[in-house]
Amino acid sequence: MDYKDTLLLPDTSFPMRGNLPQNEPPTYNQWKNNTAYELMKSHRRNVKQSFNIHDGPPYANGNIHIGHALNKILKDIIVKLHYFSGKSVRYTPGWDCHGLPIEQQVEKALGKEKKDALPKSKIRELCREHARKYLQIQSDEFQSLGVIGDFVNPYLTMDFTFEANIYRVLCEVAKKGLLCERSKPIYWSWACETALADAEVEYKDKVSDSVFVAFRLDEQACKTLGIESTQSHPKAVIWTTTSWTLPANQAIAINPNARYVLTQEGLIFAKPLLESMIQEGLSSGEIKREFDAKELENLNAINPLNNRKSRIILGDHVSMDGGSGLVHTAPGHGEDDYYVCLKYNIEVLMPVDDKGRFSEDLRTFGLVGEELQDELIGMHIFKAQDKILSALGSNLLKHTKITHSYPHCWRSHEPVIYRATKQWFIEMDKPFLHGKSLREVALEAIGQTRFYPASGENRIRSMIENRPDWCISRQRDWGVPIAFFRDKHTQEVVLDSEVLDHVALIFERYGCDAWWDKQTHDLLPPSWQDKSQNLEKCNNILDVWFDSGSTWFAVLKSGIYDAGACPADMYLEGSDQHRGWFQSSLLLSCILTGKAPYKSVLTHGFTMDEKGEKMSKSRGNVIAPQEVLRDYGSEILRLWVALSDYQNDQKISKNILKQVSEQYKKIRNTIRFLMANTSDLQNLVKRDELGLIDRYILGRAKEVFAHVRVLFLEYDFVNGLQILQNFITNEISGIYLDLCKDSLYCDDKQSLIRRAHQSVMVLMLSHLCHILAPILTYTINEALTHKIPLLKARNVFELESLDLEMYDVDLEGVDFAKLLAIRSHFSEVLDSLKKQKSLKSGLELCVKGDFMGAQKDSMDKALQDKKFSEMVAEWLIVSDYECGEKITDFMLGDQTFGVYKSSGHKCPRCWRYMAESENELCARCKGVIEK
Repeated sequence: MDYKDTLLLPDTSFPMRGNLPQNEPPTYNQWKNNTAYELMKSHRRNVKQSFNIHDGPPYANGNIHIGHALNKILKDIIVKLHYFSGKSVRYTPGWDCHGLPIEQQVEKALGKEKKDALPKSKIRELCREHARKYLQIQSDEFQSLGVIGDFVNPYLTMDFTFEANIYRVLCEVAKKGLLCERSKPIYWSWACETALADAEVEYKDKVSDSVFVAFRLDEQACKTLGIESTQSHPKAVIWTTTSWTLPANQAIAINPNARYVLTQEGLIFAKPLLESMIQEGLSSGEIKREFDAKELENLNAINPLNNRKSRIILGDHVSMDGGSGLVHTAPGHGEDDYYVCLKYNIEVLMPVDDKGRFSEDLRTFGLVGEELQDELIGMHIFKAQDKILSALGSNLLKHTKITHSYPHCWRSHEPVIYRATKQWFIEMDKPFLHGKSLREVALEAIGQTRFYPASGENRIRSMIENRPDWCISRQRDWGVPIAFFRDKHTQEVVLDSEVLDHVALIFERYGCDAWWDKQTHDLLPPSWQDKSQNLEKCNNILDVWFDSGSTWFAVLKSGIYDAGACPADMYLEGSDQHRGWFQSSLLLSCILTGKAPYKSVLTHGFTMDEKGEKMSKSRGNVIAPQEVLRDYGSEILRLWVALSDYQNDQKISKNILKQVSEQYKKIRNTIRFLMANTSDLQNLVKRDELGLIDRYILGRAKEVFAHVRVLFLEYDFVNGLQILQNFITNEISGIYLDLCKDSLYCDDKQSLIRRAHQSVMVLMLSHLCHILAPILTYTINEALTHKIPLLKARNVFELESLDLEMYDVDLEGVDFAKLLAIRSHFSEVLDSLKKQKSLKSGLELCVKGDFMGAQKDSMDKALQDKKFSEMVAEWLIVSDYECGEKITDFMLGDQTFGVYKSSGHKCPRCWRYMAESENELCARCKGVIEK
């Protein structure tokens, strides 16, 4: 007889191989069109507890990259985590459709000249088409990652109603009195011809000219100081790395608390920096005179480029860290310069145009000699530097090149400049709410927000503490206009509510293209139309960060989207958004509501290759999401996200993905084994019907699952998964499933021991699926379509875990820590015997010893040992029969355990050495066959 046919072998249609790249897309297509998302909403329709993530809008510009995948998968995992925790969840994806990146792509396709020749409305139409194309591409790509949300009704910042709501936020800021227009030096991208916010600037190394230039004191200054100037005029020595700003010099700033010296060479330096000047070769160090800074204040030196006066002023920003201690000051080209000159009422000169070229102001104000004017006007400032230095003649005391960190435009990657232009600003320090400034209100709101990681709070706090006023105006075409009317004569801005509300309604109906397409008369309410001849439009557009910073208002407060409450439970983006979206959203929300638009903020790092290097096409180390889906499937990418320490930079490569694939296989095979060996279970056994080993593993499962859930709800997926995987590998697979196999395969189908094992396996399977569902949503859904016993769910979104609390674990005083130690020692002995070829299987052995430990009553002890012997045989996977020849023993503390050959024979059905004679079934198998 072939006894194999009598075994209860594993049975499931759930395949061992996932074939994820082929099998995932059909399921994801079924989930599209809101089917899965609506299913999630309907299952929690009557649930009061809720959770929503407000989506930070990616640009609708190009295919998604691995950073996008990390961000969207992490959001999806967290939304589903709260869903499977029993909450009603909301996730409305969105896209940022305005802004320079899209306009640049359109300009690139058209060519600069052709673009400049087109009307603004046509440029905006092309930008809208470009955004629409890529937002559909990105939507499909996000959903191919298993991301579920309201993709049928996403938010788009270019939708007409959305543009109207962005404009309404601007109007509210103006009504609060925090909006002002002024000329002030700001970051300017000459390559993109627009103002930049702090968040749009990145720092990279740049090679610059380092120059020391002598400005001679004028006659009146020498007279005031009592210095003889007939032979050699004393000269104030400035140091700068932006020699192109020297034509716009208006002052020389010195430290109010420092002493200054006149050297033998007739040069003036800060005394604390004299030693440095000696090392630079500018002085021998011999001092002729010393001055307090106050003595030099308001004296004049002469700019050698143009013979214009440069006033010596006091500035707290002047440091003794380097240079000469005298700072070249051009208020049109530096923020410190601007503020210090403001105190002295010094005029702002700014002779540089939008493209970074010298303008006619060089001639108008005589900022360079006549011989240079024609040559420099129209020349780019960086190209003009050599000519400026040459024009300095002997006043150029020293010229070297240095490499230093310098601000660059994050779009063009070209160096930016500081340039004074008339711009719109949101004021940070003007009191507006119960006597508090925006800075103060925002700092209070930060203190009421939960940050993951906690260090995020200090990061954004320091940024808010130190940030300047927010420049919100841009000089481009594709964006929401700063749609204010200005009186042509007084230049005052009209902020009448009737006018503002009327414009908003026009935007809602026609989109903000109407600002350019319609005449002033057509944009005004009836009561204002007779004033149209006296009004003109403001033509700047809003900083795109203002757009995205308004999304909480347009999405969470408008009632247009079913996106959850405001403030949102969470904002989740890359750590760079502390200076970007988190900050712009915070400021606008604090202006309008007095609080943050989020309850918590979670940040992740950036994606790197396996060596920790930045990905680039030139290095050939780019991992695209599309490649991962093709080669591995989205589940592997999702598991990689969960296994990565997302709070820091994450490494990804083909080798890393292969390792993640192996971890996935282990999880999948464990689920499959549990399914296959419980497929015939009809009902769970009662608590009292569980064996001691069943109770032990169930108790451990309860501890582990509870711990993992706590870690997951703190968004610590790395440690949670590590604990879960260790439990799966070492305890579920390594111990429990291994020792259950004999009973599962060989016991009678209705055996209580077998059904107890199956009951525990079903309970663990239920919770394993429930815990993993947010991460491996497709895999758990696939498993459910192959029928999991005693689980009623037809798909993953209906999944509820079985109740473990009804199984109160009582181990009856058994010391399983000791049994684990015995098992470990015995495994070492067994491995040694197998290597010596003394035996092939542990089933050939019996183990005897004092498993229960010392007892007072020896009769009691003997009875318990006898009762316990069957469990020990199962625990060690040995035979429980009469012992034969002793092979060896091993020690645990002061206790000895003997290892014997079983005196029984090998059962041809179960292979345990418990048969009374050769080729005869053991008593257990004989009973099963007879039945």
